[in-house]
Amino acid sequence: MAFGIGRRQFISALGGVAAAMPLQARAQQPSMPVVGFLSGQSSDTYALYSAAFRHGLNEEGYIEGQNVAIEYRFAAGQYNRLPALATDLVQRQVTVIAAISATPAALAAKRATETIPIVFAIGSDPVKEGLVASLNRPGGNVTGVTGFNSPLATKRLEILRELAPKATALGVLINPSNPQSVSERTSVPAAALGYGLQTAVFDAGNADQIDEAFAVIVQKRLDALYVSADPLFVNQRAKIVALAATHAIPAIYDDREIAEAGGLISYGGSRAEAYRQAGIYVGRILKGEKPGDLPVVLPTKFEMVLNLKAAKALSLAVPAELLALADEVIE
Repeated sequence: MAFGIGRRQFISALGGVAAAMPLQARAQQPSMPVVGFLSGQSSDTYALYSAAFRHGLNEEGYIEGQNVAIEYRFAAGQYNRLPALATDLVQRQVTVIAAISATPAALAAKRATETIPIVFAIGSDPVKEGLVASLNRPGGNVTGVTGFNSPLATKRLEILRELAPKATALGVLINPSNPQSVSERTSVPAAALGYGLQTAVFDAGNADQIDEAFAVIVQKRLDALYVSADPLFVNQRAKIVALAATHAIPAIYDDREIAEAGGLISYGGSRAEAYRQAGIYVGRILKGEKPGDLPVVLPTKFEMVLNLKAAKALSLAVPAELLALADEVIE
């Protein structure tokens, strides 16, 4: 009897050891690094650019689900959510934070941690925003890619002037919650004077304020519109395009998604390329490089997307030179 009990105990113990061995083996393997992906955008809007970010990671040998995990956090244009989302990633002890799309995401990440490496992809000047000490030697735990959108104001206005040469009064739509808008509030009107355009700046931090801004634009009979780069405006692109079309207002945008959605024309740095570069930097940091030693990447690729259907609806004659310069023409 005693022998039978001992035998059963032995078999049970042996089975327990065998069952535990795979768990112990897994426990001895190095844990997979986790990247926190923090964006001011919505997940559906930025699916393409999230893919570009992963492509950059792949170039450095990191494949999501195989040797790196990614925790996604999207604010969907509600910047007040970003601090909590950044804090959540810090509490989860992610290895690196990719603060993507809009300066507020990068600022929220920087305020949340001084130790976890941060890689941003933004449109404003990271030195002026206090994200890095300098472009060449960022220092600290932050580096990334900048599109420097504000200096492109003159080029966008030049393009808009070619499409709408009779325009004399320009509306400028900005999101006051985005620090980048601080510079565009002054840089766009200053550049517009060189083209003989009087300007009126409109703040829009949500969908309702976009409606309100257009109501005043129509009331004041402004005949052209400059829409600044902002995730909110990309999220609300259907509304903005519809309002511009309804009131026959030629508009230029930074984001190609708005031109693809029916907007007249867009011109700006390639966001896909910026995301890819950010993915590369995250991969290099995962390999042991320090963010403070990685210089901020400046834009090298710019895209112009022209929507001919929108131009025809506005009865605009598109100069042959502008048509030839467009990277993409939507018929």
